[in-house]
Amino acid sequence: MQLTTQFLRRDAAAEYLNKTYGFGAARTLAKGAVTGDSPEFHRAGRIVLYTREALDTWALSKIGPAQTSTSQRPTKSAAAPSIAEHDVVA
Repeated sequence: MQLTTQFLRRDAAAEYLNKTYGFGAARTLAKGAVTGDSPEFHRAGRIVLYTREALDTWALSKIGPAQTSTSQRPTKSAAAPSIAEHDVVA
């Protein structure tokens, strides 16, 4: 039996987010798991496990639209990039 889903523990998930998107700390993931602002996760006993797909979806939801100035306010009609529009490095 071959598993197609690979699970990452919190530290490995944070490392993946940092290498792929340039943000995401293990403490952020831990706090988000309590507040509900985290990627979907699974549990194996006390161990929290993330899939790359869930991490990608969460990270992309955090990225706002392109801006040309720090004083520019994002518009409600502008959407963040989708997974299909983003080159995700696995």
